[in-house]
Amino acid sequence: MSDTTANAEQGHMWVSWDEYHQAIELLAKQVQASGWEFDHILCLARGGLRPGDIFSRLFKRPLAILSTSSYREANGTQRGTLEIAPHITTTHHPIEGRVLLMDDLVDSGITLQQVLQYLIAHYPAIIDIKTAVIWFKSTSVITPDFYHHFLENHAWIHQPFEAYDELTPDLIIDNRSN
Repeated sequence: MSDTTANAEQGHMWVSWDEYHQAIELLAKQVQASGWEFDHILCLARGGLRPGDIFSRLFKRPLAILSTSSYREANGTQRGTLEIAPHITTTHHPIEGRVLLMDDLVDSGITLQQVLQYLIAHYPAIIDIKTAVIWFKSTSVITPDFYHHFLENHAWIHQPFEAYDELTPDLIIDNRSN
């Protein structure tokens, strides 16, 4: 049993940078093995940015970004009302065809579910959408098409970049000068 799994059983799951990148790479292998071809990668900011960037590089597909926000309260640990940006950012307009929608995790599934509805309503040139996440929690109302790790419990996932949530540029400079 890995440290990550042991921590998940205690209600928290701490993920190192190496584990994080390995999970993204294994997810990419799963998508490739499926044989499904896609034209664009659409990542949900902020959690899907890193996986989306890596997939864009691995699959040589254009990256598009859609900003969403629901975890704003209590340092990003409490879900509020979902906000979806009115526009997708991409240098390859228009976004159309087959789209791989990426996020870091699916927790309640509300974000993924509402974004799928939004895309269907606002982007009729998209003919097929599949979803990919690193972590899929059993509490989700939607099942992603691709996921690396299924969590039976509702563990809080501590991703390696979250250390920056508590820092400022001044603190980084202060820490490095000591």
